[in-house]
Amino acid sequence: MRTFHHAALASTGVYVPEIELSNEALIARLGEGHRETIEKLEQGSGITRRFVAPDGWATSDLAVAAGRDALQRAGLAPSDLDLILVGTDSPDYVTPATSVIVQHKLGAHRAGTFDVGCACASFPTAIAAAAGMIASSPGIERVLVIGAYLMRRLADPHDPISFFYGDGAGAAVLVRSDEPGFLASAFRADGRYARSWMIASGGTVEPASEASVREGRTQVRLLEPYPRSVNDEGWPAIVRDVTARASLSIAEVDCFVFTQVRRGTIETVMRELGAPIEKAPRIMDRWGYTGSACIPMALHDAVITGHVAIGDHVVLVGSGVGYNQAGVALRVTPALAR
Repeated sequence: MRTFHHAALASTGVYVPEIELSNEALIARLGEGHRETIEKLEQGSGITRRFVAPDGWATSDLAVAAGRDALQRAGLAPSDLDLILVGTDSPDYVTPATSVIVQHKLGAHRAGTFDVGCACASFPTAIAAAAGMIASSPGIERVLVIGAYLMRRLADPHDPISFFYGDGAGAAVLVRSDEPGFLASAFRADGRYARSWMIASGGTVEPASEASVREGRTQVRLLEPYPRSVNDEGWPAIVRDVTARASLSIAEVDCFVFTQVRRGTIETVMRELGAPIEKAPRIMDRWGYTGSACIPMALHDAVITGHVAIGDHVVLVGSGVGYNQAGVALRVTPALAR
């Protein structure tokens, strides 16, 4: 008979670059004609600045820095890892996977790897995948899960939507445990919105060409805004699904970590759930929006600031272009190192 195991959170980690780009500096780059747009985006999101990686850095470099932080906090060496998952929609290359580059740069010679490409839903999706593999695979006991974002490098620097492209990475180590840490997952998607926010050229639909580069189709573009209902209604639905599957009430959740893109959305969703806003920590006012990295970065911040304690129930909800949405419910066990 196959034996199933529990997966628990052993540590978190983060990397925030040192170079700050304030909204005023962004306006100076874009021109005064964009001031009204940037100020409107600031008012709705709560974002006043973002941080950018040094020239020449790739997504894998951000991922490695956050991964090392998480490993150090867990008291593990790269050679202890069995598996590395990297969630990003700003990969180093179309192929090979960014995770295999991270594996090499970390020196995690024993670890297998794969990427998860669900944009901002990548990290909770990867957590669910890692927990499932720990539960069902005898040879997998320690998994490093990373969310990393460097979409800025794939954008037109004169596009005002670059307001949302802050660089960063967050990570978590999951380990086999006698106590259940991972409790449940839930997913939603709607591919009708696939062309709303995208890089149109560079894949098999339209391979990159001189014309597509010249016309900007190899860069990320917001082509059509998503209806606000996608998140305002989708996030509460994910929370209710995942808590029901974990046999939790909304009131029993101690911390909600949502995609850190718009302050007003988080406030709306928490009101809809009937939960106090204090249970939903936010980091976009300090670090900006960091896409695939924002959920692990916010989770790490909640851990190190004491917002999350042993025994707490935590729900992570990510919402990414496509659209993809994913949620996981966790119980913080004594395995967590701070």
